[in-house]
Amino acid sequence: MPHPPLTALVTGASRGIGAVIALQLAARGVVIALHYHHNAALAAAVRERLPGHGHTLHQAALEDPVAVDQLWASVSAAHPCIDVLINNAGLFQDHPPLTTEATAWTDAWQRTLGANLIGPAQLARHAASAMAQRAPRDSAFGRGRLVQISSRGAFRGEPEAPAYGASKAGLNALSQSLAKALAPLAIYAYSLAPGWVATDMAVGHVNGPNGAEILAQHPLGRITQPEELAQAAVWCALDAPAAMTGAILDVNGASYLRT
Repeated sequence: MPHPPLTALVTGASRGIGAVIALQLAARGVVIALHYHHNAALAAAVRERLPGHGHTLHQAALEDPVAVDQLWASVSAAHPCIDVLINNAGLFQDHPPLTTEATAWTDAWQRTLGANLIGPAQLARHAASAMAQRAPRDSAFGRGRLVQISSRGAFRGEPEAPAYGASKAGLNALSQSLAKALAPLAIYAYSLAPGWVATDMAVGHVNGPNGAEILAQHPLGRITQPEELAQAAVWCALDAPAAMTGAILDVNGASYLRT
């Protein structure tokens, strides 16, 4: 008897990297639960572009713990099971340590850690708890996959946005902790650490006064394309071997090499 289609929850899927991940997953036959924060029309436009049927939209502010629980309830009501969680949504807010006022500094840390780490951790716990209740799909895929979109900033630091770097380092640690805890249940966790990716926000920086400095970091002579990062995310979500659980994959065009 053939398996039903896989279902994936992709956060931050209304634009940028998340939208491309959703498109590539749907092209592989995966049913998508698209999360968005603000722009329902943009998220609906992405859904219209997805091949296949059964894709759904779900709104939530990931820095709000109550909203995260409500998001999972909404997704679970729409889909009998979630096989893949891709924690892609993230918040980047400048707050240089020596020039940011104290209240703004605290707000930046609270918002960034909430959206980039605590919210994803809640979703990962929900997803893993649900995955653990069912039999493995097969010996290769297991019971489910958890994919975190981190950043090279977790390793090299983010001097203008230290909470962002800290949140992404925490996301990597979360992924590795989940990998160790969930491997006996055949639930696998992977993390991707991109650098600059050619989204709307990044292109503005590359075309701005610091563009030459940004490009100089990249031996390829260009920044990563969203399709390239999405290919890596989809591979982790569907094809990566179980023995790679806990891996953190650099997808930054050799702009930052860690040892």
